[in-house]
Amino acid sequence: MLKTQGLTLKYGQSQILNGIDLVAATGRITAVMGTNGVGKTSLMRAIAGRHPFAEGRISLDGRDLGHPSAFAAARAGIAYVPQGREIFPMLTVMENLETGFACLDGDRRTVPDEIFGLFPVLAEMRHRRGGDLSGGQQQQLAIGRALVTGPRVLLLDEPTEGIQPNVIQQIGRVIARLRERGDMAIVLVEQYFDFAYDLADHFYVLNRGAVAFTQGKESVAKADLLSRVSV
Repeated sequence: MLKTQGLTLKYGQSQILNGIDLVAATGRITAVMGTNGVGKTSLMRAIAGRHPFAEGRISLDGRDLGHPSAFAAARAGIAYVPQGREIFPMLTVMENLETGFACLDGDRRTVPDEIFGLFPVLAEMRHRRGGDLSGGQQQQLAIGRALVTGPRVLLLDEPTEGIQPNVIQQIGRVIARLRERGDMAIVLVEQYFDFAYDLADHFYVLNRGAVAFTQGKESVAKADLLSRVSV
């Protein structure tokens, strides 16, 4: 289980996150929703060690992670699929996947066959350069690279952005299969409301860097959630 408590984050003099409390349970998909500019990506970057937070606490299974660097967060089991994918365009698909080895001990530095089962296009194109892939294929590569690390927490930031509908459906099926494995907590930041609603088990809605609403799927109607996200 991933927990953040009282998480605040600043860019210069601007405070972006204001005391975020979030719980993401193993075997469940937790969606973080809200309009542009409310702090969703900043929250993901703080958890992943990509941007230092000012105050608060991040813990994994009750262990305080302190203020982790990106490397320390990855070593702890937090994998981040950033908005915009950030694959290496001049490296091959296989080389991009192997960059996930950086946080692993030597005996774990293998690309699991499961990744090619989840994303067959990566097997077909393993020798192609990342920059030659379509946007949807690059998104699959970015998720595959994160899974190479064997994460306990998977952070997905806008995985449907700029992706064609058939690939969105495939990515949705993969996320659902990862939940069914029951060995990781999945945190999904998503603007595509129907995609997030269909997949998620629990929702957090952010507004002005704070949690404005949180509820399990079983306790909130779709129309009510949409009205809160749209504020």
